[in-house]
Amino acid sequence: MYLLPGKLPLDILEKFLKEYTSTNHGVVIGPSIGEDAAVIDIGDKYLLAKTDPITFVAEDIGSYTIFINANDIATMGGIPKWFLATILLPEKHTTSKLAENIFHQLSSACKKIDVAFCGGHTEITIGIDRPIVIGMMLGEVDKNDLITTAGARVGDDIILTKAIAIEAVSIIARKKSRELIGIFGEEFVDICRKFTEKPGISILREAQIARHCGEIHSMHDPTEGGLATGLYEVAKAADVGLVIYEDMIPVIEECKVLCNHYGLNPLGIIASGSLLITLGPNDTEHVISSLNNEGIPASRIGKIVFKEEGIKIKKGDQIKDLTRFKRDEITKIFEC
Repeated sequence: MYLLPGKLPLDILEKFLKEYTSTNHGVVIGPSIGEDAAVIDIGDKYLLAKTDPITFVAEDIGSYTIFINANDIATMGGIPKWFLATILLPEKHTTSKLAENIFHQLSSACKKIDVAFCGGHTEITIGIDRPIVIGMMLGEVDKNDLITTAGARVGDDIILTKAIAIEAVSIIARKKSRELIGIFGEEFVDICRKFTEKPGISILREAQIARHCGEIHSMHDPTEGGLATGLYEVAKAADVGLVIYEDMIPVIEECKVLCNHYGLNPLGIIASGSLLITLGPNDTEHVISSLNNEGIPASRIGKIVFKEEGIKIKKGDQIKDLTRFKRDEITKIFEC
């Protein structure tokens, strides 16, 4: 039986990670469900290492690659410093202009966040129909400042910055622009396309603000599989349960429109651009107000509970299991 597109199912991935990966040579945190980057002891500091591909979009692929990889360094409390890219270009569709555009995008995005674009590999690849960029971001964190997803504690509040499905809105608008312009108009589609810039898919600023104004126990960015998958990853990493208040989850109007149009559940659609933070309740209001003062919306959307209580979502007086998505909802738009 073939697996669905997207992330490997968590149970299969966990089995592979336990069986085939290693944590020698100074590895403090190796590959595990929910942790955003590897942590390696290099002496006075920890080196953070992350790799992530961009496969859903070709337009502006360089910026996507940089910010998605940098986000995972930031969630560990670190500063992104060095970037390497493997650039795979499609046979019979690659021109020097296409290749240069990708290099320019990568370089420009690196400069915005003061990261050195210092290596990688480029080739024209048989069997693909669009560019694919696989990024590797390295960063540093002081040993006392390391934050892990596994650090979430029973009793913690859960904060979400900005709103869910920011990346999804931009991808849908880019992939379905001709159809959407005919239905919703060019101005609407142009706004959606630019969601990568505003509200923005980078979470560097909010991660840096949060870690300096409260005792943050964990941070995690929900990406492929959406908010729901991100929450399951937090619970798995920390061996806890959680309850989410559905009415408190911020969803931008453009996201509602596009998800309704294509029959997508916004809880299960790729969600880069928002940051999950868990912290003690005494710090919640201060962190939220500090983020708001910097122009970054933030909401308390739930609470960490004992593992035995499960992973739940509450709406009014009703509480039920949080939906588990076998694949990212955005894959549906590639089928229609």
